[in-house]
Amino acid sequence: MKRPEISFEFFPPRNIEATFRLWDTVQALAPLKPNFVSVTYGAGGTTRELTREVVATLHKHSGLRVAAHLTCVDATRAETLAIAEQFRDAGVKDIVALRGDPPKGASGFTPHPEGFGSSVELIEALRKTGDFNIRVGAYPDVHPEAANAAADVEWLKRKLDAGASEALTQFFFEAETFFRFRDACAKAGIEKQIVPGILPIENWKGARRFAEACGTKVPAWVIEAFEAAERDGRQDLLATAICTELCTELLENDVDKLHFYTLNRPELTRDVCLALGIAPETTLENVA
Repeated sequence: MKRPEISFEFFPPRNIEATFRLWDTVQALAPLKPNFVSVTYGAGGTTRELTREVVATLHKHSGLRVAAHLTCVDATRAETLAIAEQFRDAGVKDIVALRGDPPKGASGFTPHPEGFGSSVELIEALRKTGDFNIRVGAYPDVHPEAANAAADVEWLKRKLDAGASEALTQFFFEAETFFRFRDACAKAGIEKQIVPGILPIENWKGARRFAEACGTKVPAWVIEAFEAAERDGRQDLLATAICTELCTELLENDVDKLHFYTLNRPELTRDVCLALGIAPETTLENVA
């Protein structure tokens, strides 16, 4: 099986302890030679400045290719594009362009009066600058705000046609979910690459809450397996096995890229990569 391209998602730290955990995560995973790493925004743009600082620092000190998340939430067009310019000036040319989650407590997304009304508008504006390689999100399970699966596919096509180069999917539990989505995208005329998003389950209860919030279907067998594993203290072993099997099935069916949601906890992601035969190549130096 050919070595796939891999990428990792991190989130910006909110305190000193989390800062150390982020750098430990970077040091643990960088030797696996990811194609790129991405840094998220918090809901409602709450970590906008932290994201900018972490992206700039990672780009400068880690030797990794860094993609910055950028959203439309709670900012004017000028403010959003100014942040993009800051990324560009720091040498960062990769952006994951998202509409973004609404602020905590809000019932849904409401565009800023002077802001971008959707991710498509943001992508179009970024494309006009000519400065960025743009990635977008995709949803193998129906997005909570989408009318149906076909609407999700059509919206993804609009984002890719607007100027994005590829899509990173929300996580899912069964390979068939991704294959069904990929086939629907191909039928709709989407030719750009769709990269499966993978979540090694470090905390089952948290992962289940996250899945329910973002519309990811949780198969009954997964629930039963984790409930049994919790009783026996085998959660990490089960999580590694399930994630490795999922990735293997994807790779055996014409997938050549995997995007891991690390949650700034590298152990399971690293174990899955090693189980897939993705071995470390170097050590990371000079991370500050």
